[in-house]
Amino acid sequence: MDAPASAYPAEWERHETLRDGRRVFIRPFKPEDVALYPQFLSGVTDEDLRLRFFAPIRRFSDEFIRKLAAVDYRDVMVFVAFDENTAEPLGVVRLHRDPDGKGGEYAVLLRSALKGCGLGWLLMRQMIAYARSLGLETIHGQVLPENATMLSMCSELGFHIAGDPQEHGLKVVTLPLKVPSRAA
Repeated sequence: MDAPASAYPAEWERHETLRDGRRVFIRPFKPEDVALYPQFLSGVTDEDLRLRFFAPIRRFSDEFIRKLAAVDYRDVMVFVAFDENTAEPLGVVRLHRDPDGKGGEYAVLLRSALKGCGLGWLLMRQMIAYARSLGLETIHGQVLPENATMLSMCSELGFHIAGDPQEHGLKVVTLPLKVPSRAA
């Protein structure tokens, strides 16, 4: 039997400013936000969707969107960023806790016009802080080698980048979250 969902974690709500001066509100995803996915995805280019999902995608099924929107605030967390003036969704970052409870897999997607504005950095830092609050030891993700923007950001955030031993043509990015203790 699945564990019940945790209560909405309002303490993770943040107001931030992007490099271009735009004010954003970052908060945990709510179940009713599923209705925003079509609007959000309409602002993402086919190429950016391919870089995120590793395949060309023409249409998202209702079932797929429901899966993207499924959160329990314990094992699956999604943070969404909204434009404070228009309330339109600008980006999302997901974290799925690994079955062993020691790590988590992340994925991030932004409206394509917002690349380079610092939103990806804000969402990644929010997700990293959340993963640390859970006591996770690592976070990891898969990235296509041609996704230079994501690989550069991961490198600057301290992720280790390596070829994926199980998926030819992918990179695995891993960020250790716990500092190893030093022997006395």
